[in-house]
Amino acid sequence: MMSNFAAARLAMVDGQLRPNKVTDMAVIQAFLDVPRERFVPDALRGAAYIDEDLPVGGGRYLMEPMVFARMLQIATIRPGDVVLEIGAGTGYGTAILAKLTDRAVSVESDPALAARAREMLTKLGLDRAATVIDGPMERGYPERAPYDAILFSGAVGEIPEAITAQLADGGRLLAVVKEGGVGIGKAVLMLRANGVVSRRVAFDAATPLLPGFVPQPGFVF
Repeated sequence: MMSNFAAARLAMVDGQLRPNKVTDMAVIQAFLDVPRERFVPDALRGAAYIDEDLPVGGGRYLMEPMVFARMLQIATIRPGDVVLEIGAGTGYGTAILAKLTDRAVSVESDPALAARAREMLTKLGLDRAATVIDGPMERGYPERAPYDAILFSGAVGEIPEAITAQLADGGRLLAVVKEGGVGIGKAVLMLRANGVVSRRVAFDAATPLLPGFVPQPGFVF
């Protein structure tokens, strides 16, 4: 008999992902496999599968499932790809990535969240496929660059050049960009080909900003 949470995962895939053009079977299977309810505070476990960003503490959120799934599908992550995630949070996105490749690294600036993410990855047997690094998220993780794919698990005011520079040739970067830090963001795809980085908007997304990536107010004269 299917558990309530397993039924909720299936309903999330059938009601949120598939109707929003998520057709990549590897992505769909990853969302079916990873127990989202284990990555949110106990009080929110019953709401783990709603189509909203969920607060997990410290001003951080689990991204809306549909938004993260569409980003993953556009990123076309395949086994063997080296992938960087900016913002592990409690580790949900990291766990999803670990289902798509065994070479994922996630950078997290909040030590408590990083510790929780590592704990959950170990409990789920995914700690060999994905590593959580304590450090400033805006720096990325050049020690393992270049990356075939880079994903931001939260919105940014702008994409730092220091992170774009870590893309491999043929690499894909996905981030929700909120210019000015307000309003509806745009999921942006950046591609590096022959040393040239191109950029296009993929879809709209109302994703909360990641700490450290909030635009600084300009000077007023």
